[in-house]
Amino acid sequence: MRAETIERQVARAAWLFLAPALLLIGLFFFLPAAAALVLSLTDFDIYALADIGNARVVGASNYARLIDHPLFWTALKNTFYFALGCGPLTVLVALVAALLVNAPLTRSRTFFRTAYFVPFVTTLVAVAIVWRYLYHKNYGLLNYTLGAFGIEPVDWLGDPTWAMPAIILMAVWKNFGYYMLIFIAGLQAIPRELYEAAELDGASAWRRFLHVTLPQLGPSLVFVGVVVMIGYFQLFAEPYVMTQGGPLKSTTSLVLLMYEEGFRWWRMGFAAAIAFVLFVIILIWTLIQRRLEPKAA
Repeated sequence: MRAETIERQVARAAWLFLAPALLLIGLFFFLPAAAALVLSLTDFDIYALADIGNARVVGASNYARLIDHPLFWTALKNTFYFALGCGPLTVLVALVAALLVNAPLTRSRTFFRTAYFVPFVTTLVAVAIVWRYLYHKNYGLLNYTLGAFGIEPVDWLGDPTWAMPAIILMAVWKNFGYYMLIFIAGLQAIPRELYEAAELDGASAWRRFLHVTLPQLGPSLVFVGVVVMIGYFQLFAEPYVMTQGGPLKSTTSLVLLMYEEGFRWWRMGFAAAIAFVLFVIILIWTLIQRRLEPKAA
């Protein structure tokens, strides 16, 4: 009886400490998500803002309209293009940077960690504007560098073929520093005895990386992989600032389409349907990653 009483007291104390966080999560996450779901079942628009009586429940009509909306499928394709292209590349660059910065022979580790992390804490809009000038066809630094090697200038943000890769390059540079720090923390938590034992067994540096470093970094890889993909599926600021969704809608993402439908054309119910579809996509992708990545780790 004494043990059961202590367990009940511990559980009561745990719920007491968790209550404020659960309240905030419910207020700022579950409640807006439920409101978005309800809104997606209506034809709420600019007229309903003046009089809520103008809003009508239309059921799944907004979702049916999405199926026949050509720009929705373009935005969906662009979103997956960006997430699947930028996500793995960001993880790879962050891991390589972490290995280099964490190497025993690397000098000025603090300087490099700070230099790589600064882009992440810099305002995204400011970074996008700077990169837009770097990508300028006639005066950009990138084309100037290519010209020094005799390569013709590329219209990075004006060519549908190059616009999304240009945004991916900028996003990788902007975000890899944060995930690099997570990998550094994971690397420093690996016991040195494992490397010493591998060296005594004659394992090369590559085999130590494959059989010691990667397995021990499993939890970090899972966390970074999930967080990176969740963030990249919500692509918005980069194309909004750099290309406005062009050229020829080649950089229009689901979030940008949702913004235009909701805050440009004031079709709030239709925009909420797009938002909820994106929510389901992110949820399914996260569950898939959670099932697959621990096996690889």
